[in-house]
Amino acid sequence: MAAAMALSLCTRGVPMTDAELVQAFESGTLAIDAFPHAAHVRVARWYLLHEPMLAAMSRFRAGLRTFAARAGKPERYHETLTIAYLLVVADRIGTSRGASWEEFAAAHPDLLQSGAAVLDRFYSRELLSSPRARDVFVWPDR
Repeated sequence: MAAAMALSLCTRGVPMTDAELVQAFESGTLAIDAFPHAAHVRVARWYLLHEPMLAAMSRFRAGLRTFAARAGKPERYHETLTIAYLLVVADRIGTSRGASWEEFAAAHPDLLQSGAAVLDRFYSRELLSSPRARDVFVWPDR
């Protein structure tokens, strides 16, 4: 279901390409309600496929902070979730480098589930819900 939502992002009734989604995300033209969790993963994957890791991380972090501020919810940005999720997506890309977004989404449905469930094996809920984890990247406690 989440993959279908990210795949159905449209411009004038035509599904958006990955590059169009990233452009809309960065330019501020993407509607707030048009950026579900699966779209976050799709943008993260695009950055990782087109940028070195540190550049992808910087670009994604900046974009998410700007997006959250534009939505009037800057407190929603979470540094540890952003970086940890990006690292997991990078790891999964390694197993499916030539895959399309649709193939990647189908191969890794756990990445598309809202929330931090994919990080549960690395982080306790207590640590992820801490103010420190929201503000700065913290190493896993599991």
